[in-house]
Amino acid sequence: MNAIYIDGNSLTLEELVKVARENYKVELTPEAIERVEKSRSIVDEFVDNEEVVYGITTGFGLFANVSISKEETKELQRNLILSDCCGVGNPYPEEVVRAAMLLRANALAKGFSGIRLSTLNTLIEMLNKGVHPTIPEKGSVGASGDLCPLSHMVLVMIGEGEATYKGELMSGKEAMKRAEIDTVELISKEGLALINGTQVLTAVGALAAYDAKNLTKLADIAASMTSEALNGIIDAYDEKVHKVRPHKGQINCAKNMLKILEGSKSTTRQGEIRVQDAYTLRCVPQIHGASRDAIEYVIDRVSTEINSATDNPLIFAENKQVISGGNFHGQPMALAFDFLGIAVAELANVSERRIERLVNPSLSGLPAFLVKKGGLNCGFMIPQYVAAALVSENKVLAHPACVDSIPTSANQEDHVSMGSISARKAREILNNVMNVLAIEVMTAAQAIDFGEVEKLSPATKAAYNKVRGEVAVLENDRVMYLDINKCYKLVTSNSLVEVVEGVIGELN
Repeated sequence: MNAIYIDGNSLTLEELVKVARENYKVELTPEAIERVEKSRSIVDEFVDNEEVVYGITTGFGLFANVSISKEETKELQRNLILSDCCGVGNPYPEEVVRAAMLLRANALAKGFSGIRLSTLNTLIEMLNKGVHPTIPEKGSVGASGDLCPLSHMVLVMIGEGEATYKGELMSGKEAMKRAEIDTVELISKEGLALINGTQVLTAVGALAAYDAKNLTKLADIAASMTSEALNGIIDAYDEKVHKVRPHKGQINCAKNMLKILEGSKSTTRQGEIRVQDAYTLRCVPQIHGASRDAIEYVIDRVSTEINSATDNPLIFAENKQVISGGNFHGQPMALAFDFLGIAVAELANVSERRIERLVNPSLSGLPAFLVKKGGLNCGFMIPQYVAAALVSENKVLAHPACVDSIPTSANQEDHVSMGSISARKAREILNNVMNVLAIEVMTAAQAIDFGEVEKLSPATKAAYNKVRGEVAVLENDRVMYLDINKCYKLVTSNSLVEVVEGVIGELN
């Protein structure tokens, strides 16, 4: 059985993807179990002594000054979940729900939340047996954490709400029954422990960051195919150029370009046909490289966040201290995911300009819109329109969400991150970029057919053959969205990268 062991401190992005997308099982380490039980014992002590502690024996937000009796603590926690289930919009995809469940379990495993081990095990059992709560996409302001979406997750734990089980949507109660999982009666601190954190917005952004990193390789392949079609000048990728401006992403991109284009008889050297290429070819390392570095920064932030305690209050068992702080605030991730959206958008910005160079006869020297009987046929005219539309949409979506804040809870929570919006925007931008790059590889393959395929480098030829295995050369106009969709699948499945790496080894 494939399993990931969580302890709150060592979860990796790759492990997150395995659980979210490949249904790896999840188990707690013995050390995590011990910490969870110690933390819970402190909560029980505070409740027994009826001490005033936020979220344990008080209300929430503006109601922090309202004392709650020992007898009312169960009702308090249940009411918290019910009142916070206000999400709207489409439900998150299953992979996001699974990622959020894993991240919440991992945060609780750190032992600073005061949850019972049995309640934590219920969440893990739901993940392992495939009970996936229906979580609406909209409703979180990213502080105090993802209260609204995480409440929809907990709703199923208490036998309410809706969930998908074995591909079927049903009531949460029925899903738990079919999976043979006992529902939970939340007691003191547990409702708050389950929902006061950044796990939903982090789940969305983490998966987007993982996909964005993989997409940088595809962007280099697409640029290489276009360079082959336009007799690009490879001198601009010379290692000496990039060593004197040693940004890591720039250097690695330049290495990729030379590796992919090695052996090409279509590319040129400076002065053979022209002295310089336009920026969209000449500056690929600088443009792609900057996005690469930004994505690496985001992944570094994600790696910290997925192993963090983000609820409030935090329980420090060693000295029996409970501290109200602000680790639930999503600002660290909101900034990062806004940055991710901007970085990924740039890959499409430059890709669309390369598409324009391919279809514009005054820039390419090729037939207009890459079709032999232009006028009778429109050829690749409209795919460039589509790319332009997606790029323009991305420019709107790339506006940062984190610069906005609307106070909540009667101004007790007077600055919020809007991090869930940052993450969702980054994911939407990423999907648009995948479509633009799909259009570029399809367009570049068409342009290559006006030259000599045998002059391609081994790596570029492998990519070209993969595209041609799905999409035939365009002789006369046909319905093209089907072709774009096929190339989109080549992009999202990572198969173009795999076929290139099968020829030249792993790309940077």
